[in-house]
Amino acid sequence: MATKKKLLQAAAGAGSEPEGAWDLSYAYYNDPNGFDLDSARYVNFNKNVSTQETGPRGVSVSTDGTKMYVIGVSGDDVNEYDLSTPFRVTTATYVQNFSVASQETSPTAIFFKPDGTKMYITGWVNDDVNEYDLSTAWDVSTASYLQNFSVTGSVNGLFFRDDGLKMYTVDSSADRVYEYDLSTAWDVSTASSLQNLSVSAQETVPEGLSFKSDGTKMFVLGNTGNDVTEYDLSTAWDISTATVSTTFSVSARDSNPRGLFIDANGGYLYMVGTTSPQNVYQFAMGGLYVFSQDATVQDLHFKPDGTKMYIVGSGGDTVDEFDLSTAWDTSTASFNQSKSVAAEETTPVGLFFKYDGTKMYVIGSSGDDVNEYNLSTAWDVSTASYLQNFSVSSQDTVPTSLFFKGDGTKMYVLGSATDDVFEYDLSTAWDVSTASYNQNFAVTVETSPNGLFFKDDGTKMYVIGSTGDDVNEFDLSTAWDISTASYSQNFLLGSQTPSPNGVYFKPDGTQFFTSCSTTDRIHTYSLGVIGE
Repeated sequence: MATKKKLLQAAAGAGSEPEGAWDLSYAYYNDPNGFDLDSARYVNFNKNVSTQETGPRGVSVSTDGTKMYVIGVSGDDVNEYDLSTPFRVTTATYVQNFSVASQETSPTAIFFKPDGTKMYITGWVNDDVNEYDLSTAWDVSTASYLQNFSVTGSVNGLFFRDDGLKMYTVDSSADRVYEYDLSTAWDVSTASSLQNLSVSAQETVPEGLSFKSDGTKMFVLGNTGNDVTEYDLSTAWDISTATVSTTFSVSARDSNPRGLFIDANGGYLYMVGTTSPQNVYQFAMGGLYVFSQDATVQDLHFKPDGTKMYIVGSGGDTVDEFDLSTAWDTSTASFNQSKSVAAEETTPVGLFFKYDGTKMYVIGSSGDDVNEYNLSTAWDVSTASYLQNFSVSSQDTVPTSLFFKGDGTKMYVLGSATDDVFEYDLSTAWDVSTASYNQNFAVTVETSPNGLFFKDDGTKMYVIGSTGDDVNEFDLSTAWDISTASYSQNFLLGSQTPSPNGVYFKPDGTQFFTSCSTTDRIHTYSLGVIGE
C-alpha cells in the first residue's frame, strides 16, 4: 500500500465528477495534520502484551492497520496480533509468534517492508540487522532468515525509507542515530554507513526511532527522559540537517518506554514499555486538535469555498469559527471567534449554515429543537442573532444532526433515540417555523447515528455513527426523498475517528471531514482514484 497517495482527476471531463468522488469505496485517510507531536494526546487505547512478552522492546503495525507485532527480550520472538478495528490496539487478539533466537537472543526493534514481505530485527547481543523473507505477507509463521548486516553500537531502534534505499538505527550506548545507504533496495547486505547524529543533548538512552513519510521529520523515543523528541530535517532524510522541534512526555503511561511506531499517515503514535503491566499505548497525532475551543466537539460545517470552518460543541455550548489560509486544508486553520448558543441550547450537537452564510441552525438534545439564527454579516458568527426554533421532540428526543436541501425547502433531522432520519417540508424556504413533518427512514445499519450529510443533488445520503465507527452511504432513487433510500456501502474510520460525531463533504465529493469528541479532533479523508 502506497504511503503517498494523490487524487487523479485527469480522467474527469469538463462538468463531470472526479473519478471516485462521493463513492466511499474510494475513501482513504489523508489528513494534513499528521506527525504533529505538539498535538499528541493519549486516547485511552492500550493493549496488555505481558502474556506473550514480559520484556517488550519493539512494536510495529501493518500498513493497513489490521496487524500488530511486538518483539521482546524475554521470549526472543515476534508476537503477531490481529486488530479487528484497523490501527486500534484495544481490538488486538494474539495470533502466533516466531522465534528469532537463532539470530538474536535480545531483540530490541522490528520493522516491516510496507508490503509485508520482509521483516527486519535488531538486537543487543549481536548488534546487527537481521533480514527475513515472508512467503505470505504479514504472516510471521512464514518468515525465513535470509542474511544480516553488522551495525554500530547497541541497536534499539530501526527504520527504513519507504523505497528501501536508506536505513536508520539508533544506538543507546553512544546516544546516536546512524544513517546507511542501501545500493539494492531492502537488501541489508548492500548497506554502507553514511553518517551519524548525536542526540545526547536530548536523550542519553535513546530506544525508538521513526520518521515522517516524506523524511522531513525524525522522532526519537528516550528512556531517560521518558519522552519522544521531534526533529525537523531541512533536507529530507538527511540526519545531519536535523534540529530539535519539540518533545512529548510519555511518562504518565510508562516510566520505562522502549519501542516506538508511527503509522505512515502520522495519525497515531504507538509506544511499548516494560513497566508493569507491559502495555502497548496509543496516542493520537493526526487531525486538527480543537480542544482549546471545545472539549466536546460534536459537529462541523464549512463555508462552500473551504476558507472557513465551524464547529459546535457541548463542552462550551458555542459555535467556533476558524479561518483556513489554504482552502480545505485544516492544517492551515486558525481560530477566529466564537458565538455562544447556551441561551437557546445547553447541549448543542448539530450545526448547519445556509449556503450564503446569512443563516445558522443549531440542534440540541436539551431542547430537542432546531434553533434558527440570522447573521447580519455573512459567515461572521459574531453577528448571529437568535430568531426562532422548531421542536422535533414528537419525532425524536435525542436529535444528533441536521441538514437542509440547497433551496431551503426541506430539512432533515437525525435522531439517536429512534435511529431514524426525519424529513420535513418548509413552506417558506429556510424558515423553520414553517416546517412540517413528512416522513422518516430507519437507519438500521447504525444504532448510534450521530452525523448526517447529503450529496448536493440529493441522490446520496451519508450517516456517521459511533457503534460501527464508520460512514454509511445510501442511494436515493428519487432525489431528496428519504423513503427511496437504500444502503450502498460503508467506510470504516478505524482509530482515526473513534466514536465519530459529525461528517461534512467537500462540494465536489473528493474529501470528507469528521469530528470526534473522544479525541477532540477534526480529521480529513479523501475520495478518488489513488496512485503512487
